[in-house]
Amino acid sequence: MREWCQFAAAWTIVKFLGFLPRPVARGIAASIARFLLLCRPPLRRAGLVNLRLAFPDWTDAQRRRTLRRMAGQLGWMAAEFAHFPDLSRGNIERLVVLDGFENFDAARGRGKGVIFLTGHMSAWELAPLAQALYGNPLSFLARAVDNKRMDALVNHYRCLSGNQPIEKNNAARAMLRVLHDGGTVGILADQNTSLDEGVFADFFGVPAATTTGLARIARRTDAAVVPGFLFWDESMRKYRLRFEAAISFQNSDDEDADLLVNTARCNKVIEDYVRAHPDQWLWIHKRWKNRPPGEPSLYC
Repeated sequence: MREWCQFAAAWTIVKFLGFLPRPVARGIAASIARFLLLCRPPLRRAGLVNLRLAFPDWTDAQRRRTLRRMAGQLGWMAAEFAHFPDLSRGNIERLVVLDGFENFDAARGRGKGVIFLTGHMSAWELAPLAQALYGNPLSFLARAVDNKRMDALVNHYRCLSGNQPIEKNNAARAMLRVLHDGGTVGILADQNTSLDEGVFADFFGVPAATTTGLARIARRTDAAVVPGFLFWDESMRKYRLRFEAAISFQNSDDEDADLLVNTARCNKVIEDYVRAHPDQWLWIHKRWKNRPPGEPSLYC
């Protein structure tokens, strides 16, 4: 019964926002997201800790303002998600423009597959949908929602443009198959990971537990790793999906050293985007939760 009620609430919200004109849906969803953040002190505290670590020279007022704007972006993403059924190849350019697509195209031309490195930036769910509508569908890593009905609803919307999900906990074989066939795999690589699945690599100058899965797959397949980030461009009043040149990975006889170096390079790319658009990244996630042995928690 609880799962059914959760699904019914989610379905109602998605359909309600999808029924409204996009500007109205954005405004309502942004207000709700800001209100919910006010109601969740632990999330606000985590966000402020993260912002102090990343921007120690900022004032508390700057950090609070950034969290408020981030909450607005989360609301916008909910509104954009609800409007996915309205998007098509014929109208996607009104909402999302591609930038640097030649970088992605060059990497794809190598014929060894592409790993699309991205993060929780702006309306990140919109990035793979837009890429597919522009003619470049991909497979994406995602952790299944515990509520099976909600998981089916979310994946239905995510796959409207031809994309395919890969369950995160059983991903290696599926990723290898997609890349072997010259396809694209999207990976959100900006979250805290368990100590047995990652290494500590600097993120804003602070060691952060970071997955080595991306670097391992790239080493095994020789797939190109292309950073791609969606962000709101205020001057254009559109989202911009920007592709950077493929990251140059170190490849020596010392695999462990290579994994550390290459994972750190991925973190640096993500950090650069967060610095450029600080109010559009998911600050309420405890990015530095796991610490090296002997170090105290940063979120006390």
